[in-house]
Amino acid sequence: MESDITGRDSERLRIEAAQKDPNRFGDLYEDHFDRIYAYILRRVRDRMAAQDLTAEVFHQALANLGRYEWRGVPFAAWLYRIASNAIADHFHDSSRETNAEPLPEADIAPASDEIGRIEDRAMLYRSVDKLPIDQRRVIVMRFAEEKSIREIAEELGKSEGAIKQLQFRGIQNLRAQMGPSHG
Repeated sequence: MESDITGRDSERLRIEAAQKDPNRFGDLYEDHFDRIYAYILRRVRDRMAAQDLTAEVFHQALANLGRYEWRGVPFAAWLYRIASNAIADHFHDSSRETNAEPLPEADIAPASDEIGRIEDRAMLYRSVDKLPIDQRRVIVMRFAEEKSIREIAEELGKSEGAIKQLQFRGIQNLRAQMGPSHG
């Protein structure tokens, strides 16, 4: 409980510092980028759109940081609300272009169980970033870009066996980084 209070105080102090000096916003951005991106990507299911929307969320957050009031609620909750609105606007604009019905869930803030999944996904992204470059490239190509072993081997100029070995080592490293509770 005490560390939780300390964490809240630390976050509050970082928010106040960023409100006084916008150059300090980078710390908040770094702390929350992965979880906001993961949340948006899960909703829009399009990497390019998720990247654009995530950039928009942080742009809006920085632009409106002076109006943010600390109320003891995690800063991420405010960012999720901005993200939810950005996603709703995205689907609203998309539905206008295609004359389709907007997705009803687009403007719903994440439930607490979904926040846990988003946090896990953010942890996974950070862990993938820590992998050796060859393993990271294979993991991203295989799972994010959904390429086959053969396609990756051809693109990287390696044998399929080498790609399988890099994938295996990458997955083993991710398991070690994330701990036993994440399988």
